[in-house]
Amino acid sequence: MLKVENLISIHELSVEDIKLIFKTTADLKEKQKKGEEFLPLKGKTLAMIFEKPSTRTRVSFEVGMFQLGGHALYLNANDIQLRRGETIGDTAKTLSRYVDAIVIRTFDHNNVIDLAFQADVPVINALSDLLHPCQALADIYTLFEHRGQLQGLKIAYIGDGNNVAHSLMYGAAKVGIDISLACPKGYYPNQYITEKAMEDAKHSKSKIVITEDPYEAVKNADVIYTDVWASMGQEKEAADRKKIFMPYQVNKKLVDASKKDVLIMHCLPAHRGEEITDEVIDGPNSVVFDEAENRLHVQKSLLYLLITASEQKKKK
Repeated sequence: MLKVENLISIHELSVEDIKLIFKTTADLKEKQKKGEEFLPLKGKTLAMIFEKPSTRTRVSFEVGMFQLGGHALYLNANDIQLRRGETIGDTAKTLSRYVDAIVIRTFDHNNVIDLAFQADVPVINALSDLLHPCQALADIYTLFEHRGQLQGLKIAYIGDGNNVAHSLMYGAAKVGIDISLACPKGYYPNQYITEKAMEDAKHSKSKIVITEDPYEAVKNADVIYTDVWASMGQEKEAADRKKIFMPYQVNKKLVDASKKDVLIMHCLPAHRGEEITDEVIDGPNSVVFDEAENRLHVQKSLLYLLITASEQKKKK
């Protein structure tokens, strides 16, 4: 059983929690591939609050809940009264009377924290401007599938020190993966998150390096990872960011500076020709769509573990 009641941040997970999530992910993925019916959440309902549009997050959670026997309700910002005269606390308390878990994809990370604090059912952070734990868990699980181990591997993250970078730092530090982040000056990861990740890295004996040199970062890397240069809400900065980040493009020249079998990752959607070139994202080393698929399997694991644990707690 997980030691946490919600998934807000990977930093709050223990190593044992992550191992359980991955073990359950592998089991559920195998069942799905074999066509085995497994409906532990039959009769259960998931509320999905989305203040940001989505492809992978929405579809993977909806499909995942369905495959586990449950039902998902998609609630965008115009569907409910959140922030329009009703507090997050009132929304959390109301939804807790209707549903068995809540997923939220939002801008302000405090919305996730407030929702989890007030809700009586598990809350999953499906993305905030600060963190993206579901994505990072899927990324690390994908790496485990392809390499068979995690301890001692190295991820090179190239680009903006954003929510994905933050969660990758947390995840890598927990499981013993080295991570080097190459970011332009002024676009480094959040200092508080960096410090917390480095504390975890001491326990797992992994290394966290932040540099402005992408070629330094990719040296001897097992994974090269990138994300868009301008995230949702930063559209007005896109033109300026493109000029600043162009030296950080993941292209063949940069990939050739790493290991021959280096894996290529991107959380998608990709702005092809900007942060990554077609020949790299479509190349033989790319596992980008394995990552995308594993969002489904990892999130099914989270839904199953969190909802069943919540139900067991209520029965006591």
